[in-house]
Amino acid sequence: MSSRVSNLVLMSAQAPSIQIVPYEESDRDAVIALWRVVFPNEPAHNDPTRVIQNKLAVQRDLFFVAKVGTQVIGTAIAGYDGHRGWVYKLAVSPAYQRQGIGRVLMKHVETTLRRLGCPKLNLQVRSTNAAVVAFYRACGYVVEENISMGKLLS
Repeated sequence: MSSRVSNLVLMSAQAPSIQIVPYEESDRDAVIALWRVVFPNEPAHNDPTRVIQNKLAVQRDLFFVAKVGTQVIGTAIAGYDGHRGWVYKLAVSPAYQRQGIGRVLMKHVETTLRRLGCPKLNLQVRSTNAAVVAFYRACGYVVEENISMGKLLS
């Protein structure tokens, strides 16, 4: 995967020009600060330092940041196992929400995974987060009749 800047750049009267770029180590502190604001009640196993460390060890090229200039204003982490893709940690700074940045990040993830041959993209949303469910519905995602199960291994 190329480290070139994505051609997905958002420009409108409301929103600043943003670029979607691969995560770099210099983004670490800004990403952690963003996630602590956007995901304030995360369980311990979602500790930002650990999430970043783990992602950099596996498919690091599927970790993206949205920037205005050098300022990190959003993130998206994706994964693809050859069968299905997943999206994690889609986050946009509250100061930049409702300006289309989340949609641009999702489109970037979708395009990247499609190029890898991914036929289907999954994500999980807490059932109590109606605003986020509405966001994903507006992006074309549907609620599937599945039961999500999990088990902490550490």
